Parts: sequence; structure tokens; C-alpha cells
Amino acid sequence: MIPGEFEYHAPSTVEDAVSLLDTLGDEAKVLAGGHSLVPAMRFRLAQPRHLVDINRIAGLSYVREEDGHLVIGALTRESELEHSSLVAGRYPLLADAGRVIADPLVRNRGTVGGNLAHADPANDHPAVMLAYGATLVARGPGGERVIPVDDFFVGLFESALKPNELLVEIRIPSPGAGSGGAYRKLERKVGDYAISAAAVQLTMDGSMCTAARIALTNVSPVPMRANAAEAEILGEEPTEDAIEAAGRAAAAECDPSADLRGSEEYKRDITRVLVKRAIRAAVTRAQGGA
Repeated sequence: MIPGEFEYHAPSTVEDAVSLLDTLGDEAKVLAGGHSLVPAMRFRLAQPRHLVDINRIAGLSYVREEDGHLVIGALTRESELEHSSLVAGRYPLLADAGRVIADPLVRNRGTVGGNLAHADPANDHPAVMLAYGATLVARGPGGERVIPVDDFFVGLFESALKPNELLVEIRIPSPGAGSGGAYRKLERKVGDYAISAAAVQLTMDGSMCTAARIALTNVSPVPMRANAAEAEILGEEPTEDAIEAAGRAAAAECDPSADLRGSEEYKRDITRVLVKRAIRAAVTRAQGGA
């Protein structure tokens, strides 16, 4: 299908983009990678009167460490994360996810900021950022606003961003000693949305787990943390019994919907298995394993 009529805008600065969003309000949509927005427009599921293309804004694409964080510009392409030696060496959870997001063609164009701002629980980055405890930086008419990721996803395809705000940066806390993470995903075929996926970031002190965050992909209406699963390993030695308990807790607290990818029961059991696999991998990495 052909999208409905719209007016195209291509600001060259963040300030110009924010000014446009402030003026146009709910009638505008931001175009970054476009992999979610353009298909929705073609099927008339989204019919914005104004399209604000931010791809000409310089300075929003970078991956670097500063002030105790990995900072990622909102226009950073997925392929940049995938091939970053910094990410591969220091942020294995993010590196895991970077290799399984859609397919290479999508990763060449899709952006990290767009993935998050779309607030789709089937996307991979929401769970990854929840597991990391990231913060997201928005720019609006009043200046910069820092949003904890736990407060960012507020509904299905709904984020805490205001209509006149632009997501400009993602900040992930740099891992401390004894930290490890992993992302495990099951999909029907390469490029498909996950049937389920689990993101785990934890810290080990010897044989004890002293910090843990677990998040899930595509098994709830809103990107979610598996708090009950975290409680099963936090402050405990992650034995097979504890890991099994965490998997079962995650399966019980998620809220999947039956569709062509499987029944609710099937998705819950897959979630149980993937949480267990991600915890094992994260523990191994935290203890110095590959």
C-alpha cells in the first residue's frame, strides 16, 4: 500500500527537531531507521501529518565509554554495535543481542534509539536495557531530561517520551568486577520477532550472586523485568536448583499471548528454558569464562 499524505521535514540540529516537535505535537512522527514506522504508514496503521526525519542531524551516532557508562547516540546503527570491539569486549549482553536483532539488512539501517523509542515489547533492546539498568536521555524545549529505563516503558508502543521530546542518548553503567551478562533468544527464522528471549545481567562475589536484573522479550504487553526470577538468585549461590526456580518464576510472571509463534503455555515454557540458559551464561562470564 501507499502511505497517506504527509509533510516532510529534515532538521539539521537537535534544537530544530525539538522545535518542530514542539510546534507539530501529536501530528508528527520521528523518522530514524524507519523499519517500524514506514510499514505502519504503508498499511495506514500510522498516518502522521508530519514526518520529522532526524537522519541529517550530526553528532547523534557514537559508542564510547565516559563517566562510568557506555554511552550510545540515539542514531547509532545496530550494525555499529554489532561490530564494536568495545561492546564485544566489555558488554557481552549487548553484544549477544546485537547479533540476533532482525537481519543484517535491518541492522545496517535500524537505530538503537528508534528501537527503544518505539517501545515495542517484541524488540530486543528494551529487555537488554532493562537488564542493564540503563538511563535514557531526552531533549525537549526545557532542556535535557534523564529517564531511568524502569520508568521509560509505560504501555504497548508507549514510552515516557513527551510529544515534543527527542531521545538523544542511552547510558549503560559500566560493568564492575565480577559482572556478567547474556541474551538468549528463540525465533522461528532469522529476522523474525522472538518467540521469547531473556536478558540477564548479574554480579558474582565468589560463588554468591550479589546483584541481578532479568528482563524478557515479547512475552508481555509492555517490556518487563522478571522480578520474581531475580529474587530466586539474588543473594544466593546460583545452583541448578536456584536457576530452575528462577526459570519457573519467570514463566509464571510473564504474560504471553497465543499467536502463530505458539500457545501461551509453549511461550511460558520457552521463557523458563531461556532464562535458565541466560543465567548460566552470565554466571560463567562473571566468573571469567568465555
